[in-house]
Amino acid sequence: MIKIHVAVGSSEWKKKIKNIKNYFKIKQRRLNNYLNSSKNIKEFTVLLTSNPKMKSLNYKFRGINKPTDVLSFPLKIKLKSKNYLGDIAISYEIVNKRSKKSLFEHELDKMWIHGYLHLIGYNHVKNVDFKKMSKKENLIFKQLN
Repeated sequence: MIKIHVAVGSSEWKKKIKNIKNYFKIKQRRLNNYLNSSKNIKEFTVLLTSNPKMKSLNYKFRGINKPTDVLSFPLKIKLKSKNYLGDIAISYEIVNKRSKKSLFEHELDKMWIHGYLHLIGYNHVKNVDFKKMSKKENLIFKQLN
């Protein structure tokens, strides 16, 4: 079973999605239905933040001094029957900019799904890995929307 914790670090998010925690509860339920998850609980946190915070995190952890769309911080800690997978940070400004061509919620979903896949071990360093990850992202995205 997947459990998503949400932290809102920028008030801009609440202007686009009125009840963010409920939004993620619905996505969590759909993800669990799709995955047919076992009793083993896997948790992660989504930080909805701003470009300045993303720039700071990107510099601190990757040495890149500019904002980015999504960052994942995998962390494998086993606590009894729970596995904490890690944290995902998402930039409001980048999601909002990309949503000019689609829906805000779709862009947000793409970002946290991408981050979630990084938490469970996917990457896109090589082209073959990029294709696998993209395919999985699309499958999950279709199930959630």
